Amino acid sequence: MSAGTEIALYLIRNLGALLLFVVILRGVLHASRVNFYNPLSQMIVKLTNPLLTPLRGALPAAGRIDWAVWVLAVLLQSLILVGIALAGERWTLPGFATVLLWAVIGVIALLVNLYFFILIAMIIVSWIAPGSQHPAIELIWQISEPVMAPFRSLLPNMGGIDFSPILMFIGINVVQIGLRHAALTVGLPPGLVFGL
Repeated sequence: MSAGTEIALYLIRNLGALLLFVVILRGVLHASRVNFYNPLSQMIVKLTNPLLTPLRGALPAAGRIDWAVWVLAVLLQSLILVGIALAGERWTLPGFATVLLWAVIGVIALLVNLYFFILIAMIIVSWIAPGSQHPAIELIWQISEPVMAPFRSLLPNMGGIDFSPILMFIGINVVQIGLRHAALTVGLPPGLVFGL
């Protein structure tokens, strides 16, 4: 593989994954109903609005689901896959439907990984900076709370100790195992999408 090809693949994979991460984070912010005036929320909204504005007319948000975000995420993941194939990766580009299916699996995998790392951050913050009002910490709590609440309701009161993160880790691992098997079933090459 030439240096130019390797650089192209590196840029497509990493810059594409970064852009995809920001778009998915925008969908998570909408679903979690975070504080819109948080400076980090404002930054993410300003970064993603140019890409989302063309889709807003046809795909309005419905409740906690921002359809424009998720369609954009799948399209971006599809473009990343096509870019990797065209830049010289050693696999044959499949049909359009297969690329879309791979993209959906990739977006779900990245979303699950995002929640995994948010959960880790939430646990660390609860140890070292409980009650902090920093915008990043506020955002971590606001994103994790809607997901943690159902797990908390499954457990009895344990005297101030919260075991719900353990249940969430188990749930995340189950979903990750399912995604890996789904990826194998549809022929998605290992390591092609971020998060699998």
